[in-house]
Amino acid sequence: MPDDGADDLDPVWRALASPIRRRILDLLRDGPKSTGEIANEFPDLSRFAIMQHLLVLENGGLTMPRRQGRQKFHYLNPIPIQRIHDRWVSRYQQPWAEALVSLKAEFEDEAAEGA
Repeated sequence: MPDDGADDLDPVWRALASPIRRRILDLLRDGPKSTGEIANEFPDLSRFAIMQHLLVLENGGLTMPRRQGRQKFHYLNPIPIQRIHDRWVSRYQQPWAEALVSLKAEFEDEAAEGA
């Protein structure tokens, strides 16, 4: 099997495996947030637990932290998600789209012959 660099996406998949981390990414879609702002969105989790989740996201390359004074802000990095799309989704999307176009044309041909 050819090496297409998919193994370097393992940390991204690991980060995306948690619904909490996916929810954090959804929060960051609207713009950067401080650790405290993110922690406030998860009242059932400790700040330490949130910091651990943020570290996994950072290790996966999905977030980029930046310190501003005493606060740490987290920015969404969509590039790893795009790489997953390019590697997995787009490869499987193309054959399905072609099959649907072909099926549509076949139905249209049958409808035209029956009319």
